[in-house]
Amino acid sequence: MPPIKPILLVWCAIMMGGITGVALVWAADQARPPRSFSDDATALVLVDPTTGRMLFEQAPHRRLPPASLTKVMTALVALESGRMVSTVTIGPEAVSRQSPVLGLQPGDRLQLGDLVLAMLMRSANDACRAVALAVGGNEPAFVELMNRKAAALGMTDSHFSNACGFDGPGHYSTAADLARMARAALAENIIAISMRTAEREISTVDGARRFTVRNHTLDETPFTMAKTGFTSQAGHCLIAVDSREGRSLLLVGLNFHRRWQGAVELFQYGFELPPSPAR
Repeated sequence: MPPIKPILLVWCAIMMGGITGVALVWAADQARPPRSFSDDATALVLVDPTTGRMLFEQAPHRRLPPASLTKVMTALVALESGRMVSTVTIGPEAVSRQSPVLGLQPGDRLQLGDLVLAMLMRSANDACRAVALAVGGNEPAFVELMNRKAAALGMTDSHFSNACGFDGPGHYSTAADLARMARAALAENIIAISMRTAEREISTVDGARRFTVRNHTLDETPFTMAKTGFTSQAGHCLIAVDSREGRSLLLVGLNFHRRWQGAVELFQYGFELPPSPAR
């Protein structure tokens, strides 16, 4: 066989390099978001909740107020107490005028699990206060449990100073940390159910008072599950899960300026990416 001429080797190398370069450019185009999401929210992450693979991130470790996304941590701590079927008597310190509220009155008696449901679906601040007081005895003790749980989950850029998500010194988290929290929360049935249920009726244990609890977020969006939050400092915040063809993605956004449309477009981008490899 005659020897391969040096010029032929050079030509082959150029061609192979060109093909590789085209492949790399194509792969980069496939992974590039269709547009910038910086005008939609201050901080964003899009995650495969099964594998933990990060599909998109924007200021993921920036510390920001999380508003009522805090209530997901409150629910996790309440679940760890193992008292979901216990009866909670509402005291005057749990009654709140800070909207939204369920409308609890002193002396009402409800199951802890129903209060958690109302706290997550309606984002009811009176239900949230009742949960914190029932589990912790007082709110500072309950908040200490929240911060211990955050540390156990590896939420190194988070600190909570109240149970319901009100703005205040030392109350902050990040999109990346909240995604860790959300992945843990979605493994709990009561949290997953509350985030995907549009309406539920609960009552006091004696049946004397009944409450219709609506998750209005699901009326406004096409998402499978959602928990929203808003304060004047936090802006609009969101934890959402969307599912298509047996695949689910988790989105966390803080200080949204264009919450629904931005979230829809980011989910669309995520579902166009190849699925994460199985672990």
